[in-house]
Amino acid sequence: MASSLTKDSVSPGTPGSEKTFFGHPRGLATLFMTEMWERFSYYGMRALLPLYLVAPGGMGLNAGTATAIYAVYLSLVYLLTMPGGWFGDRVLGPRKTVAFAGAIVVLGHLTLALPSAGTFYAGLGLVALGSGLLKANISTMVGQLYDGPDDPRRDGGFTVFYMGINLGAFFSPLIIGTVGEGVSWHLGFGLAAVGMGLGLLQFLLGSRHLAAHSSVVPKPLSAAEKSSTLRKAAFWAGIAVVAYAVLGFSGNYTLNWVLVPLTLLGLIIPVLVLVRIKRDRDLDQTEQSKMSAYIWFFVAAAVFWMIYDQGGSTLALFADSSAENSVLGWEFPVSWYQSVNPVLIMALAPVFAWFWLALNRLGKEPSTIVKFGSGLVLVGASFFLFLAPLSIAEGGHKAAAAWLVAIYFTQTVGELLLSPVGLSVTTKMAPAKYASQMMGVWFLAVTAGTATTGLLSTAGVDLNKPGVVAMEATLAVVAGVAVWMYRSKVKALMGDVR
Repeated sequence: MASSLTKDSVSPGTPGSEKTFFGHPRGLATLFMTEMWERFSYYGMRALLPLYLVAPGGMGLNAGTATAIYAVYLSLVYLLTMPGGWFGDRVLGPRKTVAFAGAIVVLGHLTLALPSAGTFYAGLGLVALGSGLLKANISTMVGQLYDGPDDPRRDGGFTVFYMGINLGAFFSPLIIGTVGEGVSWHLGFGLAAVGMGLGLLQFLLGSRHLAAHSSVVPKPLSAAEKSSTLRKAAFWAGIAVVAYAVLGFSGNYTLNWVLVPLTLLGLIIPVLVLVRIKRDRDLDQTEQSKMSAYIWFFVAAAVFWMIYDQGGSTLALFADSSAENSVLGWEFPVSWYQSVNPVLIMALAPVFAWFWLALNRLGKEPSTIVKFGSGLVLVGASFFLFLAPLSIAEGGHKAAAAWLVAIYFTQTVGELLLSPVGLSVTTKMAPAKYASQMMGVWFLAVTAGTATTGLLSTAGVDLNKPGVVAMEATLAVVAGVAVWMYRSKVKALMGDVR
């Protein structure tokens, strides 16, 4: 890493001005490495999770329950980004929150590494909590490295930072997946703990290069607010403990008593948050109009993520049971499929960026709405494509690995059309009062989509059935077409945002 550090001519007041990391503040190297290792641990564990849940040597659960647990876990990670951001803003500040979150993630992976079914769900909960806290605050610290939003290096800094995400996501299934599937599931989970441990160590050693105000609590809680928050937390925790104690002692407890409430929360909370913002009388007419338009994007995004995030569950379980996971006779672990998306993102993202710029110069760049609708149509098309290997498997044959790679490729192109646009639209259409909260609202679309998958699974719906896959594919395509058909109405609601 030292070879990439060079002298820079930035003014002394700029954080990290003495040395640079590829022309950016030195603190970006710290955050890059921290995020890379955190994503290494997160995506490595995620690649193993559904396979471990159904494996005879793992939890031995059926595919429906495994999909529900996977979906609930993902929805919790994104749901917890909002309280994670609040915790950084009101309690510890971003820097201490990230260090605290990293320690929780390490503890969670170590708990998963214990060969005990009883500790497994506690480990999942800890990883979800730590990931939510970290995800909400580390991006904030990247922004703090620069001289405000007009710093010309800012966008490039985030691009470098997101490369760290995809590097970690690419390598983790290849390493953690190989060890977990081929040697020991729990050793694989242990490697995830090592990855996060390296990230935490990197963060603690390099934190001196971060912006000084990353240690500041922007809006600290007053004594009265702390007391009120603790009372409310204790009240709801007490209700949960009593309710589950009654269920346990009465012999009526089943796993669905946890899965169903969590999936419902993943659907209800996003709706409540949107309703609260939309009904806020402090918003002027223009902001109200933009929020009405944003709801279109939010619902469409939830449909997208409902299908997209099944790449780690429904598709992975299909590959485990019904695919020929080999290339030219060489077999590879099922978890390796989870490396396809990040490597495609790294290869295609620069191409898309160049393509949009080229079209923009010609005055032909598609509008935000057209890009968004196209992303939905493509994710729907990926599940129509999924019908082919499902048909092959129903005929008693193993589907070729190329089918799955084609599905992941189609979904990745859809992601590059929808996800960056969604992030951009969220920042542009956010009411001034909720400017710092709206990114968390965008993540709630992921929560809503994956929670829907979890609810279907807990209701006994087999997501690997051709009829269900075709229904989901049709829903996405119809949603994409609807966004396009009503583009004039949505554009009018968006006001000056394009």
